[in-house]
Amino acid sequence: MSTPTVWRRLRAAAGGPDRDRLRTFQIGGNPTPRDLAVFTRQFSVMIASGLPLLECLEILGSQPGNRKLAAAVQDIRREVEAGNSLAEGMRRHPRVFDDVYTRMVAAGEAGGVLDTIFRRLSTQIEKSVKLRSAMRSAMVYPAAVVAIAGGVVTLILWRVVPAFTELFASMDVALPLPTRIVIGASAFIGEFGLFVLAGSVVGGLLLRSWHGTPRGRAALDAGVLRLPVFGILVRKIAAARFTRTTGTLIASGVPILDALDVTARTSGNAVVEAAVGDVRMAVESGRTIVEPLQESGVFPGMAVRMIGVGERTGALSDMLDKIADFYEDEVDMATADLMTAVEPMMMAALGVLVGGIVVSMYMPIFSLVGRLSG
Repeated sequence: MSTPTVWRRLRAAAGGPDRDRLRTFQIGGNPTPRDLAVFTRQFSVMIASGLPLLECLEILGSQPGNRKLAAAVQDIRREVEAGNSLAEGMRRHPRVFDDVYTRMVAAGEAGGVLDTIFRRLSTQIEKSVKLRSAMRSAMVYPAAVVAIAGGVVTLILWRVVPAFTELFASMDVALPLPTRIVIGASAFIGEFGLFVLAGSVVGGLLLRSWHGTPRGRAALDAGVLRLPVFGILVRKIAAARFTRTTGTLIASGVPILDALDVTARTSGNAVVEAAVGDVRMAVESGRTIVEPLQESGVFPGMAVRMIGVGERTGALSDMLDKIADFYEDEVDMATADLMTAVEPMMMAALGVLVGGIVVSMYMPIFSLVGRLSG
């Protein structure tokens, strides 16, 4: 097929049923939560200032920044101009505006309180960004230290120890047990190191593939919750995320069953998702929220009791916000304490490991020097 024919077909498709898909396609990454938080905060200020909706969208769509976000906003403006609602336009871009976002916007449009909804949304996204950052800090730093330590030890065993091995062979001295262990580890790395590396990569890919299945995701997420220190932190993060999202949705006018449905699908953990799904089914059958939350055993007991108080007093959304504030502060403090405790422990472990290798390599030399001097 000739190139002009291809271009003619593409131009024809741009005017056909798929023209919206071609029109909104943009090269580049999806907007980050920070991009979305800034966009939502700006939208809130503009709406509160009395600017017409179309003018707000036109200004926001022309802002420099993420291209996909700008293209999505421009497409939403065209949809609103054509008579569709703002929420309907946003639903056309699920990778930019998730279910929580669009449901809250729909509730705000129905109640005529879009400025309030966008203010709540911006707060929700900013809190979520902070929570995600805390969780990343708790995970990335120890992983980075372990990776660096592994690289340093592997380099020593691969390049440094063999030189000592040749020296000891020429000296014909009896080697102590620590030295023999290090030399054996060095020989193993030299002979099977590539196989170990390849096996680690394949194992990681298989584990990631298994996590993509429902059974594997449930097993691994349950294992994370059972970890001694990190599991407690994950439970606090789950409590903060659940209460913040559910409270924001209920306060925005979203029915509680819909709010629980959205919260379950955005929890990020299969065990938490199943627990919230059970809560939704219980509420749908006429039970309270507290009973299934207690039965799940996923959320901290204090959070469950406070939710029960909010449910009895009719101030559930306010109580959920207070619980979210409390557990977000708890996560910040727990992350800081974890970093304070882990950093010296990992540095000490790395020092002992590297120092032990170095000392074991010099032990035969010290022994030989002692014999010669004696």
